[in-house]
Amino acid sequence: MRTSPLTPGLLRASVIAVPPLARADDYSISVDENRKIIEHIEEGGVSTLLYGGNANLYHIRPAEYGCLLQVVAEAAGEETLVIPAVGPAYGTMMNQAPSLAESGFPTAMVLPMQGPTTSEGVVEGLSHFARAFGRPIVLYIKNPGYIEPEDAARLVEAGHVSFIKYAIVRDDPAEDPYLARLVEVVDPAIIVSGIGEQPAIIHREEFRLTGFTSGCVCVNPSLSQAMLEALNSGDLARSETIRSLFLPLEDLRNSIHPVRVLHEAIELTGIAHSGPHLPLLSRLEDTERATVGEAARNLLQLSLP
Repeated sequence: MRTSPLTPGLLRASVIAVPPLARADDYSISVDENRKIIEHIEEGGVSTLLYGGNANLYHIRPAEYGCLLQVVAEAAGEETLVIPAVGPAYGTMMNQAPSLAESGFPTAMVLPMQGPTTSEGVVEGLSHFARAFGRPIVLYIKNPGYIEPEDAARLVEAGHVSFIKYAIVRDDPAEDPYLARLVEVVDPAIIVSGIGEQPAIIHREEFRLTGFTSGCVCVNPSLSQAMLEALNSGDLARSETIRSLFLPLEDLRNSIHPVRVLHEAIELTGIAHSGPHLPLLSRLEDTERATVGEAARNLLQLSLP
């Protein structure tokens, strides 16, 4: 696992894969199956992993957090950057800080709290965690009203932020006053598009964001990585061609549930046995599994255009 500090260059060099967390039938974290997922992603040329919402870390038991850190750190290759998530509650993230402070992870992402918060309170809480962790953190902006752009800039200026994952969904991603303001007060070189392949081209071209996160990259990593490389080289036509290939599975994630669909897509393609969902989530319906399986297998079989 890479332990050197994160740089904007790393954000441009690799898609940030957001994989599910494989579990055994008794809900314990599976060492072997998570290694299969990681190796599949690495073999596709992707070298950054972010364990957050798709891994359902919102509901992880505090007692197994140390196991999570050990499993993903030991399974990753020497040049793979691994980013675990904490929170979203303030008490949870502060409880997780000591384990992370003793680890080699160069950064950690704070899951966005959807309960009672204020922008000023988020700044204070994330500052507390960053100081306890002893390293810069990933600021995840997913919901309007969570943190104001100017307050995000305060965290950056204080040295508390490694990068920002921006994931507020818009009907038209090109019409985004919040993001337009954010890139005025924060260097877009440390902001990544956080909603997969679909808005990534617009986020790069209209707002100058530097890279993107993806869940479907876990199914076909070489294809997603090729899209990032096309973006980096300015080949928008190739980027758009590749982006469209992810649309069938992404549409199912959006219409059913992004976490549940990706978790089961990994299993339905034979990449790994992802196992049961950690409650409070549940298995897809049989008809949904059939549709998801077909879309995921089709995506896995696609080669570079």
